[in-house]
Amino acid sequence: MLAAAARLAAQRGTCLLSGPGGGRGLRSGRARSDTDNMKPLEGIKILDMTRVLAGPFATMNLGDLGAEVIKVERPGAGDDTRTWGPPFVGRESAYFLSVNRNKKSIAVNIKDPKGVKIIKELAAVCDVFVENYVPGKLSAVGLGYEDIDKIAPHIIYCSITGYGQTGPLSQRAGYDTVASAFGGLMHITGPKVACLTHIAANYLIGQKEAERWGTAHVSIVPYQAFKTKDGFLVVGVGNNQQFATVCKILNLPELIDDPKYKTNHLRVQNRKELIKILSARFEKEMTSKWLYLFEGSGVAYGPINNMKEVFAEPQVLHNDLIMEMKHPTAGKIAVPGPAVRYSKFKMSEARPPPLLGQHTTHILKEVLRYDDKAIGELLSAGVVTQHEAE
Repeated sequence: MLAAAARLAAQRGTCLLSGPGGGRGLRSGRARSDTDNMKPLEGIKILDMTRVLAGPFATMNLGDLGAEVIKVERPGAGDDTRTWGPPFVGRESAYFLSVNRNKKSIAVNIKDPKGVKIIKELAAVCDVFVENYVPGKLSAVGLGYEDIDKIAPHIIYCSITGYGQTGPLSQRAGYDTVASAFGGLMHITGPKVACLTHIAANYLIGQKEAERWGTAHVSIVPYQAFKTKDGFLVVGVGNNQQFATVCKILNLPELIDDPKYKTNHLRVQNRKELIKILSARFEKEMTSKWLYLFEGSGVAYGPINNMKEVFAEPQVLHNDLIMEMKHPTAGKIAVPGPAVRYSKFKMSEARPPPLLGQHTTHILKEVLRYDDKAIGELLSAGVVTQHEAE
């Protein structure tokens, strides 16, 4: 969806360019100055019919990149995640706040024909339509792809589903935990920790059924979390040279030339014995000591951080991954910031997640050019609602 929005931006006079280190950014065709900080998707309108997580997270990223995101919510209730807590900040759930910044909220009853008319009018002036309803639900009220295509053939219609548009399970709702279970990931790890691509290939190619490995890797040894004196350290050894490096750091040089561990294939075969030796050594020192010893080694390693430690990490702070903003009712809040960085523009201060229906009147008046009388009639009939300032 981001790529599609980028194409739209390109059609409107923006272009891709390479940045330092081969990075790519989006910039307008205007002459660039030191103060030019045009956002990549500036001028793109997104009609956001999504709820919960996958859809709102996707559209939040588009909003971060400058798109105008119009979030459609149910009058009275809004996005389900508004009530998903604790924790709450005032009356706002932390869950909702985490994935809904840089959006405007319009509360519209899409079960009312007048509400459907409003959505179609919005689609006609937007560039992208994003929804994550169970297939067929929007079509039933006249807002499916075919319906929108008739009145807005220019629009990119993005549908996010758990199982796809067709097939025996297409009518099921899908959450990440269900996907991890259904796709076989939990069979291997218990809790979900990684992508399943190579595991699936192992089965399809070699008919080898997967086992549960926790943090370990089925095909690489050592590649897992090790208990230290005060926590855990994850170490991943990708080749024989790295294995030798790890043995030197652990002061276990005798393992380097041990015929049982000379290659990764042998280390996998002798996993149990090798892991026992390494584990005993890791437990003798504090995590901080191991971090110091592994620094600059070329081996992949890192601590298992709790949340406090995550957001105190120098790299996290350097990457500006904590985004603070002032919310109209919750006050000052902090949420994880966008992970994507561009070479030609810096993320400006974000708008806080909207209150339910906060922008209803504004959108009807400024985007659709409704007059005050028409807006008043819609409000009186309950087709739309507007959040009242307290």
